[in-house]
Amino acid sequence: MGTATGTGRPDMSDPVARLSLIQWLSPAFPTGGFAYSHGLEWAISAGQVTTARALAEWLADILDCGAGWQDAVLLSLSLRPGADHAALDDLARALQPSAERLAETLDQGRAFAVTVAALTGHDLPTRALPVAVGAAARPLGLDPSEVIGHYLHTFVGNLVSVATRFVPLGQTEGQAVLHGLHSQIVSLARRAATAEEGDLGNAALGADLAAFRHETMETRIFRT
Repeated sequence: MGTATGTGRPDMSDPVARLSLIQWLSPAFPTGGFAYSHGLEWAISAGQVTTARALAEWLADILDCGAGWQDAVLLSLSLRPGADHAALDDLARALQPSAERLAETLDQGRAFAVTVAALTGHDLPTRALPVAVGAAARPLGLDPSEVIGHYLHTFVGNLVSVATRFVPLGQTEGQAVLHGLHSQIVSLARRAATAEEGDLGNAALGADLAAFRHETMETRIFRT
């Protein structure tokens, strides 16, 4: 039997489905996420993010006001019965603020779709990453807030890894930053699970500007 949920009802989700989701969103899954810094490389090199505290604040803003919230809503919409994934993919592309950010979501979405299709035998067209994850995860039957929470955890976990290598931060400091974001991720995932298209929005201008400026860096390690 499953564990109790916040509603007081037992969680009867298939444990194999949950393990599939964990595998798909693992840092080891070959989406190439380690190659993208989401503009963080520029912010670090410019001296805007040089401490664990600054990193935590940067990531918290991206989650609440930037691509974190935006991807969470797109993923939520993609998980719903009858979702028009082609239209949501068009919307996801249109919402990207720069060429690098567009490449970031499309490249990872393509790699994700190809690998999941090979594992499951199900056709999964290439789409922006949150839409590709939603299309793949919908048949798993998991609670949307759980899927969204795992997605966001992977997203910020990758950026913590970037900072751990490039600031640099110690491994414990980096993991402490990620741990400190858990409650925020859970809260955001719950809100996004019932959000509608009209709730989409992006006000993380610092992160967007960092992505623009990253494109012109003479020396860089990460692709975005």
